[in-house]
Amino acid sequence: MRITSAQMTLDLQAASGDVLCLGEALVDMICERHVASLDEADMFVPHFGGAVANVALLAARAGARTALAGGVGDDSWGRWLCDQLARAGVSLRHFRLIPEMRTPLALSTVDAAGEASYTLYGESIATVVHALWGTVEEAVQGSAALFISSNTLVGEAERQITMKAREHALAQGRPVIFDPNLRMHRWNSRTDAAASVNACVPGALLVRTNAQEARLMTGEEDLDRAALAIRKAGARNVVITDGPRGAILRGKIRLDVPGVPARVVSTIGAGDALTATLIARLQITGFYEPAIAAALRQAMIVASEACERWGACD
Repeated sequence: MRITSAQMTLDLQAASGDVLCLGEALVDMICERHVASLDEADMFVPHFGGAVANVALLAARAGARTALAGGVGDDSWGRWLCDQLARAGVSLRHFRLIPEMRTPLALSTVDAAGEASYTLYGESIATVVHALWGTVEEAVQGSAALFISSNTLVGEAERQITMKAREHALAQGRPVIFDPNLRMHRWNSRTDAAASVNACVPGALLVRTNAQEARLMTGEEDLDRAALAIRKAGARNVVITDGPRGAILRGKIRLDVPGVPARVVSTIGAGDALTATLIARLQITGFYEPAIAAALRQAMIVASEACERWGACD
């Protein structure tokens, strides 16, 4: 097998660079008992939160090199979040403490089935824009890979930065990993959400979705057919998770992994833990695609374990 100079360069960058993660960090204030509604909550405990921030932190704990691009308020909560990221080894070179911004707090309640509901206080005010405006190409160039989600696609300015980062990563041969992580209350319509996330599929090394997201993206009820549709749209590998029913991988390797039983306390961050495990294995192996299959069983175990605690990063 002949290895080109471009492949050698990418391998060296993958081995030495980090995964640039675009997204928000916030404080999850979780009521640590099961309640039917916010009215029944009597006490809230702070936990590290924010989907992309969770992935960056958990992947770093798993041995990967990650950097988080975003920001928080220049306040006590913001500094607390920065401290948590730094302790995990996440690079903060593209992370900002933003004056006159209050760090977002999410009041989180969990029902008897472990499903969470959120009431958000404070806004992210396009923290990715603050972090990367005018420097997005430089940030991508200095990283080995890019991780994005739909949370930075809702606002126009953040969408512009995210899509610019994606386009530059693909042009430079950097792997792109995409987890839709859809929060439907943020979108005007299902059609807008589906169109926005589908625009991030072409060229992706890995698209990691849950079953509900895959069905929304493709219109296919059957998950095998949904995975095929996402691959036909341009993803090299697709992982679709279906809760306790397990996960499927479709790409260079075809794999079905059963679910892992858990005593469910809360599902907060379970998907983030799974995605982080896959990213960590990819980064550690120089983005060797069969590593996805090798890591998927462990990723399901990690996600199951996450369901047995209140916070994603506890």
